[in-house]
Amino acid sequence: MVTDLTPSLRIVYAGDRDISARVLRFLIRKGVSPVALLLPDEMRASHSRELTSLSHLTSDRILRGQEFKSKEGLGLLKSLKPDYIVSVHFPYIFPKEVLRIPKHGALNLHPAYLPYNRGWNTPTWAIWEGTPYGATLYFMTEEVDAGDIVHQERIEVRPDDTADSLYKRVKRLEFGVFKEAWDMIVNGTYKRKLQQLGRGTLHKRGDIATIQRIDLNEKIKARDLIRKLRALTTNRIDEAAYFEVGGKRYRIQVKIVEER
Repeated sequence: MVTDLTPSLRIVYAGDRDISARVLRFLIRKGVSPVALLLPDEMRASHSRELTSLSHLTSDRILRGQEFKSKEGLGLLKSLKPDYIVSVHFPYIFPKEVLRIPKHGALNLHPAYLPYNRGWNTPTWAIWEGTPYGATLYFMTEEVDAGDIVHQERIEVRPDDTADSLYKRVKRLEFGVFKEAWDMIVNGTYKRKLQQLGRGTLHKRGDIATIQRIDLNEKIKARDLIRKLRALTTNRIDEAAYFEVGGKRYRIQVKIVEER
C-alpha cells in the first residue's frame, strides 16, 4: 500500500528567486516545513528575507553562501537526518559530501528541458541554438544537471520571446512541474529517467560572452541578428549584445510586440 509520507517528511530547502519562494509556500501548505534553509550570500541573494520568513527557522538552522560545505555546515545537515534536499534556483554546486546526506537524494528544479541547456543562461541558449526548452525536476549528482529525471515538460519558444520573457514564462512552468511531481515524490511512486547526455547541451556561466559582440562589418542575415538580440535580452544589461564605435561599447536590448 502506498502511504502519504508528507507529515513526517524532513527536507533541507535550498533556493533563491521568486520561484523558490513560491515552491516553499506550496510545500508549507502541504504540511512540509524545512528543517534547514540554505541561502546564497547577501551579495547574490534576491529573496533570502522572504524565504527566511516563510521557513520560521532560527538562525542556527540557516546556512548562507558556502557555509553548507564547511565542517560545521556538514555537521548540522547530517545531524538533521533529512529525507531530501530540495533545491530551487540555488546558485551553488553541491559536492558529493552534501549529496550523500539525504536519505532519498537531492532534488533540483531547473529551467530547461534536460539534457538540453544544462548549466547557465538557459533561455538565452534555447533561443540562440534552437534547442528544446522547458522545466525539469531531477536528482542531483556531482556532474552539473546530469542526474535522473523525475518529471519534465516542454514550453514553446515563441517568435516574440526574448530570454527575459521566456525565463518569466518558464518559471510558471517550473512551478507546475514541481506540483505535479510532488505527490509522486512523497508517495514513492515516481520513476527515474536516465538522461541521454550525449544528445544534450551544456553551457558555463561565462559562455554567454562568446556571442555578445556584434561586428558592424559582418554580413549577417536579419533572422540571425534578431535571434541573437532576442537571446541576449535578459534582465541584465551586462548580458546584452553590444557593438563598439570609437572605443566605446553600446548595449542593445529589444522588445518584440506581435501586431494584433
